[in-house]
Amino acid sequence: MSSDRVRYDRATAHLDAPLAVVDLQAFDANAADLVRRARGKPVRVASKSVRCRALLERVLEREGFAGVLSYSLEESLWLARSGVADVLLAYPSADRAGFAELTSDPKLARAVTVMVDDPAQLAVVEAARAGREEVRVCLEFDVSLRLLGGRVRIGALRSPLHTPERLAELARAVVRRPGFRLVGLMAYEAHVAGVGDAVAGRPVRSGAVRLMQSASRGRLAALRAEAVRAVRAVAELEFVNGGGTGSVQHTAAEEAVTEVAAGSGLYVPRLFDHYTSFRGSPAALFALPVVRRPGVGVVTVLGGGYPASGAAGPDRLPVPYLPAGLRLTAREGAGEVQTPLLGQAADDLLIGDKVWFRHAKAGELCERFAALHLVDGDRVTRTAPTYRGEGRAFL
Repeated sequence: MSSDRVRYDRATAHLDAPLAVVDLQAFDANAADLVRRARGKPVRVASKSVRCRALLERVLEREGFAGVLSYSLEESLWLARSGVADVLLAYPSADRAGFAELTSDPKLARAVTVMVDDPAQLAVVEAARAGREEVRVCLEFDVSLRLLGGRVRIGALRSPLHTPERLAELARAVVRRPGFRLVGLMAYEAHVAGVGDAVAGRPVRSGAVRLMQSASRGRLAALRAEAVRAVRAVAELEFVNGGGTGSVQHTAAEEAVTEVAAGSGLYVPRLFDHYTSFRGSPAALFALPVVRRPGVGVVTVLGGGYPASGAAGPDRLPVPYLPAGLRLTAREGAGEVQTPLLGQAADDLLIGDKVWFRHAKAGELCERFAALHLVDGDRVTRTAPTYRGEGRAFL
C-alpha cells in the first residue's frame, strides 16, 4: 500500500486537495474480474455506482459488458441522448415530464426500458404520455427470503410482487394495455449480493450470513426460474436481469438469468471488503489535505464528512486509507468541515500533505466531487467530470 501512496502523491503533486481519483489499473482489473465471474453472460453496469460518463463509456467498450442499469428516468434519458443504446431503469418513476419526453421521441423510446411493479405506475405513464411511442417495460420480482409463512423477511423492501402468480397477473395487464411492450424481468437478490459475509471482528454474524446466503441460493434459483416461466407464458422476454457485485458468479450460473448487473465492483468501496466470494482492488479514492497538527499522534484534515446512504452507523463513514495506521476519532468521526485523525502515522505528516480515504459506497463519492482524476501508474492521464461536474444531480 505504501507504493500506492507514493504513486498517488506523485500523480497529483500538481493538484490541491480535496480531490478524487480513480486508479485505472485497479478499475480495469476489477472490470475483468466481473466479466470472469459472469461466466460468459453480459454484465449490465449499474450507473449509480459509477456516476461518471467517461468511466461508463470505458467499461462499456470492454467485451463482456452490455447496457446500463440506471437509477432515475431523467438520468436514463440523458444517457440515451448521449448515445447509450440500452438503458434499463432500475426503479419505478413518477417523472411526468420524463415520460412525456420518452413517449414523444423514437430514439429514447427504443433505448430506455422502464421498471414497473404496480398497475398504478402504468397509469402514471399513460397520464403523462405526450406522443405515440411504445414504452418498453420491465417487471421487478421480489426474491427476498421469506420464512415462517412470510412473517420473517430477509432482503430489501422493493417490489410487492413476490409470487409468480402475481407477477404473471401484472404481465398480462401490461400486455393488454395499448402503448406498452413487456420486454424484461428483473429479480435482484439484495440479501445475497449486497450483504458482506466476512465482516472483521464479527465472526458469529458473518457465519450466520453465510448460512443464510447458502440456504437462499437454491430457493432463489428455483423461484426465479418459476417466475421466468410464468412471464414467458404471457410474453416473449428479451432479458432476465439478476445479481449484483457480491453474487455475480452465483447468479450467472442460473439458466433462467440472461444477464447480471454490477457496478460497485468497479470501484470496490470499503463495504465490499467483507465478501468471501471475490476480492477486488480499491480503485476510487479521495484525498484531503492536512491543515492542522493539534498534538502528538493527531492531525486534522479539511472536510471529510461524506457518509454513505443506508442505516446510520460507523460502517457508513469513509475511512483513512493511506498512509496506513490512521483512524477516525470515536467522538467526531468524519466532520462537516474538518476531520481529526489519530495514529502514529500522524506524526510523519506535514501541513499540506494528502491523506487518502476510501468511501463506504461506490458512486456516492461522485456527488462530492466535480471531477475524477484518472491515474495510470504515477500519472494523471485524464480528468473526467462526474455527473455533478456536468451539472447533473438526479437524486
